Amino acid sequence: MTETIINLDTLNPIEFFGVNNRKLDILRKKFPLLKILSRGTQLKLSGAPEQVESAKEKIDLAIQHMERNGDMSENYFEQILGGDDAETIDNFVDKNPNDILVFGPNGKTVRARTVNQKRMVHACDTNDIVFAVGPAGTGKTYTAVAIAVRALKNKLVKKIILTRPAVEAGESLGFLPGDLKEKIDPYLRPLYDALDDMIPADKLGYYMSTRTIEIAPLAYMRGRTLDNAFIILDEAQNANDLQLKMFLTRIGANAKAIITGDPTQVDLPKNQRSGLDKAMRILQNIHGIAQIQLDEEDVVRHRLVKAIIKAYDKEYHKEINS
Repeated sequence: MTETIINLDTLNPIEFFGVNNRKLDILRKKFPLLKILSRGTQLKLSGAPEQVESAKEKIDLAIQHMERNGDMSENYFEQILGGDDAETIDNFVDKNPNDILVFGPNGKTVRARTVNQKRMVHACDTNDIVFAVGPAGTGKTYTAVAIAVRALKNKLVKKIILTRPAVEAGESLGFLPGDLKEKIDPYLRPLYDALDDMIPADKLGYYMSTRTIEIAPLAYMRGRTLDNAFIILDEAQNANDLQLKMFLTRIGANAKAIITGDPTQVDLPKNQRSGLDKAMRILQNIHGIAQIQLDEEDVVRHRLVKAIIKAYDKEYHKEINS
């Protein structure tokens, strides 16, 4: 039996422990064998030495994060507490300023925040084509866009092309008001939102007007050869076999591509099959093509999203195995 006291003098304890001590409750659930008491700016841990040491290590990481960023979401706190291996723990300590992908408007820093997101960045640095698949909320699209913007700012490419299949997700496109562009834009909105976080509005407007950054439905890629470009195909689970082959064969000289998707959220008509699984299967052993699998541990949205993904994933595997 051992005990240790952690001082939170540099932080606001209310912000660190959360409203109604919700983060403190998360800590206690993670380490149920420890006695954890908070008093003022001190946190007291009592229990088995290895448990106390593990909890202290995670809490120190959380303190470092709050000292750097000023706040810490419950979801991010859970991610820090969930890192059980040395690699995971090391990834939460952003020691190297080179880890920052993009400096966005108002000094905002955009970086890969989870182990698999960092693996995704490394895979893109060392391969020309990367498949990044996983459930919603794992940062696939956001990280892919950040990598592409970094490449553009570093003059590694001359343009960014972002594309998605324009597939109806349970609603009819024909009933939406407006012309074709106005009908298509809602499908591409997540790409615009990511860019807004990374590039000032006036500069983004210039890039769009000069087609340095182009956002278009997948169908518009047919017949093109894309040189000196960073190309992202988002929501690739909604591309059929021929569409995916068409996209992959557009890639030209000095070009890189990221293909993101969630195989459990296919919105194609029942008579069409997604081409994503097949493409990953037949291309997996080709040098220069990498595959990264993200999971619920990479979720950076509301903490309940992780539980929702687990529940749906369990049901999905039950259905495909029945």
